[in-house]
Amino acid sequence: MNRLTSIIEWGTLLLCTGLVCIFLLIIIGDIIGKGAPVLTWDFVSTLPTDGMTNGGILPAIIGTVMLTLITAVVAAPFGIGCAIYLNEYAPNTWFTRLIRASIRNLAGVPSIIYGLFGLALFVQGLNMGTSLLSAGFTLGLLSLPYIITTTEEALRRIPASTREGALGVGATQFESIRDMVLPSALPGILTGMVLALSRAAGETAPILFTGVAFYINNPTGYLNQEFMALPYHLYMLSTQHQAIEEVRPLAYGTALILIMVVFILNSIAFYIRYKHSKNEG
Repeated sequence: MNRLTSIIEWGTLLLCTGLVCIFLLIIIGDIIGKGAPVLTWDFVSTLPTDGMTNGGILPAIIGTVMLTLITAVVAAPFGIGCAIYLNEYAPNTWFTRLIRASIRNLAGVPSIIYGLFGLALFVQGLNMGTSLLSAGFTLGLLSLPYIITTTEEALRRIPASTREGALGVGATQFESIRDMVLPSALPGILTGMVLALSRAAGETAPILFTGVAFYINNPTGYLNQEFMALPYHLYMLSTQHQAIEEVRPLAYGTALILIMVVFILNSIAFYIRYKHSKNEG
């Protein structure tokens, strides 16, 4: 009976996994098949022309990269610092548990709510205007709960004996965290941070209210100005353009570039994890 139950459970899991993989391959295959023909050097290195019906997506690529960098600069120090305090210093009281529960609940808040909050706080409250900086700060807030949670989980995996050994040889708590705990937890921290940033790179709703534009004839992307981004560019080409059928191949090409950007970020996270596991082995 136990063997039959185990076979049914494993069979169900394999069936669900297989169905997900099939649909995923169909979607990715469709995007590659329709987007690859427009994927040329000119497409990724030139400005859009002729009412967005020709040319490339260079400003959108630069805007997405700069937006991701700003998000990392904003979210990483605060997220990692908060996780270190909660896991290493904060006492296990009801207030600490409430903070942890609030952080996990913030991870489930729809991204459009973060966009409205960023509009109220950064664009209007702090008079930063619709700009790359406002959008980066907004995505930084969106990424904070994920970075805090993954960092805290990485710190929890470090055995207590590591901390006790450092304290036993005369190190302070700060020194034991800096020299022993953080280096051991760094792969897990970096993995969670990269995954959070890859999610932020594909968000549309938060940047919709805080600074993204349909077309900017400036590929450099100044911090205090509006910018282009791949997710919003894809949305506009797919749903709002006056010549949707004409720009449909460009939309598929943009989607393929965005998938490649997210894939590269995720590959970095898995590579970090693999190298750490190999070094431990």
